[in-house]
Amino acid sequence: MVRPQPPFTVLIVEDEALLALDLEAMVTDCGHTVVGEAMSLSDVEALGALTAPDIAFVDMNLADGSNGLEVSHFIRRHWPDTAIVFITANPAAIPVDFAGAHGVIAKPFSHIGLTSAMRFIEEGISDPPPKSGRPASFVPSPNIAEAWNAA
Repeated sequence: MVRPQPPFTVLIVEDEALLALDLEAMVTDCGHTVVGEAMSLSDVEALGALTAPDIAFVDMNLADGSNGLEVSHFIRRHWPDTAIVFITANPAAIPVDFAGAHGVIAKPFSHIGLTSAMRFIEEGISDPPPKSGRPASFVPSPNIAEAWNAA
């Protein structure tokens, strides 16, 4: 398996425009490239021709009555190697299996919290296990935690 290496390509799925802009700035500050933004499942579906992003930051409650779980399923089917990270104010809405996602960053988060999580995720997907300690801002899914601990 060829692992992606930084800088990563990132998809942002967030229906709050100001938060999406903040996320884009933070991702760019970390040296990565935002290759797409979407506010709903239908927006993500419209990006179907997009080359698979390395990471997708996905909110749980999205525009047009769609949700992050639907987006996660779409991404898993179309871009199976994309690392999905939920960003939500309601982490309890995420199923026990994280719907195949790598983990969650709870809202509200700080610039430092997101950049620390981003560095940890970078290390985990490019050369597991992560070398840094897990930041409090990121909770890995059980499968990812186990895989990164075993690596």
